[in-house]
Amino acid sequence: MVRGTSAQLDRFVHERLPPPAQCAQLRYDLPELQLPDQLNLVEELLDKAAGQPWADGPLLRSDTRTLSYREARTEVDRIVQVLTEDLGLVPGNRVLLRGGNSIMLALAWLAVVKAGLIAVATMPLLRARELGQIIAKAQPAAALCEVRLVDELRQAPGADQLPAGTVVFHAPDDATSLEARAARKPGRAAACPTAADDIALIAFTSGTTGRPKAPVISHRDVLAMCNCWPRHVLRARSEDVVVGSPPLAFTFGLGGLLLFPMWAGASVFFPEAPYTPESLVRQARAVGATICYTAPTFYRQMAPHAKALGGLPQLRLCVSAGEALPDATRQLWKEATGIEMLDGIGGTEVFHIYISSPPERVRRGAVGQVVPGFMARVVDEEGRELPHGSVGRLALIGPVGCRYLDDARQTQYVQGGWNYPGDAFVEDADGYFFYQARADDMIVTAGYNVGGPEVEDVLLQHPAVAECAVVGKPDAERGMLVKAFCVLRPGHSGDAALVRALQAHVKASLAPYKYPREVVFLPALPRTETGKLQRYKLREP
Repeated sequence: MVRGTSAQLDRFVHERLPPPAQCAQLRYDLPELQLPDQLNLVEELLDKAAGQPWADGPLLRSDTRTLSYREARTEVDRIVQVLTEDLGLVPGNRVLLRGGNSIMLALAWLAVVKAGLIAVATMPLLRARELGQIIAKAQPAAALCEVRLVDELRQAPGADQLPAGTVVFHAPDDATSLEARAARKPGRAAACPTAADDIALIAFTSGTTGRPKAPVISHRDVLAMCNCWPRHVLRARSEDVVVGSPPLAFTFGLGGLLLFPMWAGASVFFPEAPYTPESLVRQARAVGATICYTAPTFYRQMAPHAKALGGLPQLRLCVSAGEALPDATRQLWKEATGIEMLDGIGGTEVFHIYISSPPERVRRGAVGQVVPGFMARVVDEEGRELPHGSVGRLALIGPVGCRYLDDARQTQYVQGGWNYPGDAFVEDADGYFFYQARADDMIVTAGYNVGGPEVEDVLLQHPAVAECAVVGKPDAERGMLVKAFCVLRPGHSGDAALVRALQAHVKASLAPYKYPREVVFLPALPRTETGKLQRYKLREP
């Protein structure tokens, strides 16, 4: 229910939200979470920056362009005018956004939300069929698409029926491009007077289980999350320079590489081409980056490049999320750079990170403690809290709760007012949470519980293993077998001798029942565009 006065004339999304009885409880225990019922998050983060010390400081940067907060506001306002005047969009309309991380994509996202529209950002590598599913679900009125990606979009079912059509950007010779249209506008537009509970974005999940869901996030949700993990754990400063690889279409990237830096008055550097592990290290050095966001696999691949260049002397915070962080990767990065990585677990359903600890409070092997603003506990299948040291399901409550757009899976994620992300954890007596596995990935073999990440961490310590994933395989005798998939480093051969060596390596570190009884060597592991491992593909026959 919208508590303020809704400005969203198009009620498509509001009418397809789950009923209140299926939604999570919300808690606003901290003073900074007491937000007004009428607010627009872009007005709060960008327009009001005019009264901050960083108004004329850099916000968006690339090799060819730098925009201050004040300049970015003007550019955003021009795009707002294109959306409302040229395309005739009204608050509540959905706008599909498609492009690689860039200044222009960031400006377009901010303009969509400032205009009271609903951003539906999509991963650049999605194909026409996948885009068609998003179009069918979200029913966008228009699309803003990077020109190099427009052909795939135009092949998507329903793309030719968008009421306001598709406008391309990064097309310098096109007089109808978003940049050309915006350049003809005066650049002054008021923020739509949205209610705090009006919808800002639909954040389609990356599909690690094969069928993406559509969490719905409000203006209040985003600003509440800015006052949780960024304020209490990250603690960014206005002089920070942020780099990273997660796409802006992924809430990990949207928060880390746009909205959280804006909340702190910091700046973000966007590359001209997608990062490789080596180019991210070199770019971080070149621009004096102080904060980096990427996934554990990327950090592992970046480590030798950082070490070869003598480290990253200006970098002070490295954030890992998106998938479980093996302790072996954390220590490898620390050896290469001297930096204690900041781990975190969060979810698209609540926008960002809810368990994490700052570097000075890291406990080895733990993800961290509950972020201020949230409550979390480890429970059994009936939702009863378990004693410390027990493996169980993670349940949490905070200022944001899961709301899927028109999806029966809502009642799987929210039960009894608590959010159940689907992760198995152990909590110790000091409130540190230790990740075990996705709840449906827990391997039960001969009556013993085995967490795949624990076995993966040991395998990654073997010099032959570059990447690995561990899943359970059905077995008539033991119920399940521990099965490992390994990507090898150059110079190593995946033969029977190496299988035996890896099994012995695990047995030397873990209880014997945890060793992988089957080992398969692959050239690469299946991952989503955001870098998340697709374990369900490894479980397929």
